[in-house]
Amino acid sequence: MAKNKLAIFKGFKIRRVWDEKNEKWWFSVVDVVAVLSGSNRPRK
Repeated sequence: MAKNKLAIFKGFKIRRVWDEKNEKWWFSVVDVVAVLSGSNRPRK
């Protein structure tokens, strides 16, 4: 399985990383906020 992979949600790319030890995906909060809020500047 790829350790780093982009997820596509409503046409937006969301960065994610696979943690083999805990067997979980970790997603970029900034990318998720950008998609959910529709913000052009999710870090602000």
